[in-house]
Amino acid sequence: MTDISKVSLNEQTARIVRELAEAAVLGPGKVLVIGASTSEVVGRRIGTGGALETAQQLLQGIAKVQTEFGFAVAYQCCEHLNRALAMERELLERLGLTEVAAVPIPGAGGSMASAAYRSMKEPCLAESIEAHAGVDIGETLIGMHLRRVAVPFRPTERYIGEARVTAAYTRPKLIGGERAVYRLEQRDDSTLCD
Repeated sequence: MTDISKVSLNEQTARIVRELAEAAVLGPGKVLVIGASTSEVVGRRIGTGGALETAQQLLQGIAKVQTEFGFAVAYQCCEHLNRALAMERELLERLGLTEVAAVPIPGAGGSMASAAYRSMKEPCLAESIEAHAGVDIGETLIGMHLRRVAVPFRPTERYIGEARVTAAYTRPKLIGGERAVYRLEQRDDSTLCD
């Protein structure tokens, strides 16, 4: 385990996002949702000490890994904007998501979504999304924006700054019964249906 006191916030963030991207096989066409309390990152209670400077450091780490892997990112706003998501308009249109009207600011939307929104080429907000994976920094509750079925992911580093990190990726629902097969490895003709 790394001594986090010697690692920058953007490096911590990049390490966690990279681990998840590798485990989830994130790449072009995939979406990562990020929920982050910058208050928690700096050791305060969620919603009490947000900081755009902290958000910028987290964004740098996320952007570095996003560039490497090619996935899209949606940033969850806080409860004051009903946990809407800041994203590039291209993503909203590609996925046919419902747009909502607001501009996130630190006091209504959160510092992370506010900083992300301002860093985008053509930002907008979507009401919801079904992301392929997610990172929750500071217990912001991103589960509502993940596809079914979520698989918990335990990154090597469990904190960014002072904020606890939880992560997940998703997999398709397994359907069928006792005769169902989930991987094409070898064929057994004796189990064919009539």
